[in-house]
Amino acid sequence: MYNINKIFGMLSLLILVVSCENTEEQTSRVESLPYYNEASFTPQWLKPNSIQVEAFHKIPDFSLIDQEGATITNESFDGKIYVADFFFTTCPGICLKMTDNMSVLQEEFKKDNEVLLLSHSVTPDYDSVAILKKYAVENEVISEKWHLVIGERSEIYDLGRNSYFVEEDLGETKTEEDFLHTENFVLIDKNKHIRGIYNGLNKTAIQQLIADIQTLKKE
Repeated sequence: MYNINKIFGMLSLLILVVSCENTEEQTSRVESLPYYNEASFTPQWLKPNSIQVEAFHKIPDFSLIDQEGATITNESFDGKIYVADFFFTTCPGICLKMTDNMSVLQEEFKKDNEVLLLSHSVTPDYDSVAILKKYAVENEVISEKWHLVIGERSEIYDLGRNSYFVEEDLGETKTEEDFLHTENFVLIDKNKHIRGIYNGLNKTAIQQLIADIQTLKKE
C-alpha cells in the first residue's frame, strides 16, 4: 500500500509541475516588440533607443480637435503609449464593435497615466465637437484618457493612410475622395513609432494588444 501511495504522490507531483510549466508558457510574452514603417507591416527587429530606431518612421506632427474642444497635437502624446483607430459616429457596423473594444482598453488602463487612446473621425464634416461629445457621453469615454478627434479631412486621411498605414489595400492608390474605413487598431510607443497592428473587432487580438502594451511599458 505504501508503494502505491508513494507512486501516486510522485505522479501527482509530476502533473503539478507539468501544469505549472504549461501555465508559464501560456502567459509568457515576447521581451520586445518589432517596429513597422510601411503598409505591409513587415516587422523590423531593432534595438530600442538605437541609431537605427532614431531614424525610423514616426507619426508626424498633427493638430486636431477633441470632444472637449481642446487642441490635440503629437505633443499631447509625448512620453505616452497610445492606441489609434479611425471611426465615425454614424457608422452602423464595425465602428460600434471597435468602440466597445476601445472601451475594454480604457477600462484596462483607466488608472495608468502612461497609456492613452486616440480615435480619429473619418467624417469630420459631420462629426462636430458637439456630436463627438454626445458620442463620448453615450459610450462613457473618459476625456483625459480617450480623445475622439476631428480636423481637416485631408490631414486625417493622410495620417490614416500614410502615417498609421491602417488600410490593407496594398498597391492601390487612394485619394481623399475614397472613403477611409478600417477596423485596425495601431499601437504607438512613447517615441511615436508604430509597434503593432490589431484587428479591432477581435477579442483575442485585443487581449494580445493589452499584453503588448505591458511589454512596451517595460522598455
